[in-house]
Amino acid sequence: MSTNAPMRPRPLSPHLQIYKPIPSMMMSIAHRISGIGLYFGMAIVALFFLAMASGENGHNLFSELFGSIIGMIILFLFSWVLFHHMLGGIRHLIWDFGHMLSREQSRSMSMALPVASLVLTVVAWLIAWVLV
Repeated sequence: MSTNAPMRPRPLSPHLQIYKPIPSMMMSIAHRISGIGLYFGMAIVALFFLAMASGENGHNLFSELFGSIIGMIILFLFSWVLFHHMLGGIRHLIWDFGHMLSREQSRSMSMALPVASLVLTVVAWLIAWVLV
């Protein structure tokens, strides 16, 4: 029957504490965060279009803000988030077609995703830098 032994306090919600973080789990979380970042980053794109539509003063203000070091860092991070989210979506499409579902393949894709998105971002910025 029942004893009066003291019970250990149980966690209220152990669902996240019992899992060991693995690369595919971390990239899934990063994919969701990058989606949120893109949602809010689209405000930058909307402001850009508003600045261009408002005339020379708006263009000059936007160029001043995003031509600074902090502005360029924001734009670089936005473009990295864009590539990261795009590659994460491609990874999910590959999984939807039933490919690369083994643990090793999933792990290797998850490890390559941040590197590939950073490389694509740097290449895009180098191309933009040369063209401008």
